[in-house]
Amino acid sequence: MTIFHKIIRREIPADIVFEDDHVIAFRDIAPQAPVHVLFVPKQDFATLNDVPAESPEIVGRLAVAAARYAREQGFAEDGYRIVMNCNSDGGQTVFQIHLHLLAGAPLGRFGTP
Repeated sequence: MTIFHKIIRREIPADIVFEDDHVIAFRDIAPQAPVHVLFVPKQDFATLNDVPAESPEIVGRLAVAAARYAREQGFAEDGYRIVMNCNSDGGQTVFQIHLHLLAGAPLGRFGTP
């Protein structure tokens, strides 16, 4: 069981900013941008590799929820970044798939300092 499972079950507190039947979203405790929200499916998949090919809606729901949140918070037009890490070399540290939404400042291009 991961920290995200405990948040979903309300066993530990989190600053939850969005929730529906399929997705929960909360502020990252170590933000990398002024806005850093994690979108997590309520279904249990350790990595993106574990999502069944016949269930792409799982990932789609995360992206749609992030876009909705960006619109509702008023920064969609300015722009935002969504990132999913997969496995250790990809930067994943919590093994429950999740999407990072980063916004609130110019984020620059990948690969540039």
